[in-house]
Amino acid sequence: MEIEIATIGGYEEVGRQMTAVRAGDDIVIFDMGLNLSQVLIHDNVETEKMHSLDLIDMGAIPDDRVMSDLEGDVKAIVPTHGHLDHIGAISKLAHRYDAPIVGSPFTIELVKGEIESEQKFGVENDLVKMEAGGTMPIGDDCELEFVHVTHSIIGAINPVLHTPEGAVVYGLDKRMDHDPVLEDPIDMERFREIGREGEGVLCYIEDCTNAGKKGRTPSESTARRHLEDVMKSVEDYDGGIIATTFSSHISRVSSLVEFAKDIGREPILLGRSMERYSGTAERMGRVNFPDDLGMFGHRKSVDRAFKRVMNEGKENFLPIVTGHQGEPRAMLTRMGRGETPYDIEDGDKVIFSASVIPEPTNEGQRYQSEQLLRMQGARIYDDIHVSGHLREEGHYQMLQALQPQHLIPAHQDMAGFAPYTKLAKSQGYKVGRDLHVTENGNTIQLVE
Repeated sequence: MEIEIATIGGYEEVGRQMTAVRAGDDIVIFDMGLNLSQVLIHDNVETEKMHSLDLIDMGAIPDDRVMSDLEGDVKAIVPTHGHLDHIGAISKLAHRYDAPIVGSPFTIELVKGEIESEQKFGVENDLVKMEAGGTMPIGDDCELEFVHVTHSIIGAINPVLHTPEGAVVYGLDKRMDHDPVLEDPIDMERFREIGREGEGVLCYIEDCTNAGKKGRTPSESTARRHLEDVMKSVEDYDGGIIATTFSSHISRVSSLVEFAKDIGREPILLGRSMERYSGTAERMGRVNFPDDLGMFGHRKSVDRAFKRVMNEGKENFLPIVTGHQGEPRAMLTRMGRGETPYDIEDGDKVIFSASVIPEPTNEGQRYQSEQLLRMQGARIYDDIHVSGHLREEGHYQMLQALQPQHLIPAHQDMAGFAPYTKLAKSQGYKVGRDLHVTENGNTIQLVE
């Protein structure tokens, strides 16, 4: 059977992920993501009102025109998890393909929200929920399987396309967490089985975000302990404490909510995406928040919440807000600019339970946000976080488990691929033979 892989997006940057695998006459698309930095660099861009061709031209979503070179029918669109760099283009591109969108239940709920907010295209693809461990047929000869992985969002999976020539494992995004906070540990046992079954692993497509960092990525439980230590250290402060993290990081948000209660403060979630992600997780029973937890996303309701905080005393609350990357329209950035009823005063604490995404736009916006906060006297607690991506030893363990015949580095630019290719070469792979360093818009023929 011919096996061909189109590397459509995410092979020259971190963002706008999209990869297609053709097995005979059947095609599966993995991810359809947004490049957030290409959106943020333009003021007041509202992607839900823009046409896909304009977004392609500005580098915000994948240029999927290479799909016309693949001879076959798309049988499924498979987002790996609910981050926007993996699902943010579904509402712009999925309508071009007569195929269901298949994902974990939490991811599909987030995709549904993205589609409902779309204002240009009527995306009517079927939405199919499949749990980790589940399988579905792809054509007559292939099968799609979901393997549970741990990441900085719940409901993440690595999809595996089983073909007669071996398995194609799409390895974006994960860390090897054996002690997560809200979910089961990563299913390494299943990865090892896939490496030994049938024809083994034909190809492994891997996220290279942290491949250049030594050692292993710590567990989310490590970040939880670090966060608890910081929160307890400011327990006696009688002024304002503000926390920010990835709104999609339900495990971290749940820890912030719990520790706020422990130090005698009422947690309150503020920001549109904070309300969307946490509200979805709560409705699905994926997290147990207190019954009285306030979640506010719309501007007027957020401002009313801030007025309540100021009237009843900042020392009684912990606002958990969006804006950890300094996004111009996010809540913390507005607070820093003095655009909310919340007054930041000398000595108030701002806890960043997030790292800076290593990309120039993010770094610049985060620096500006911090400077605005410092100018008002805020004290910054930084990088109380663990990454959602594998470091070097995690990559080594995955190679040992899967023993793939071919490797394709992804989720980075050429410089970001270098550490992974170095590791792969040390394990016997060779660039141009079985290690395929590629760019957006290319196709790789694995089996002719």
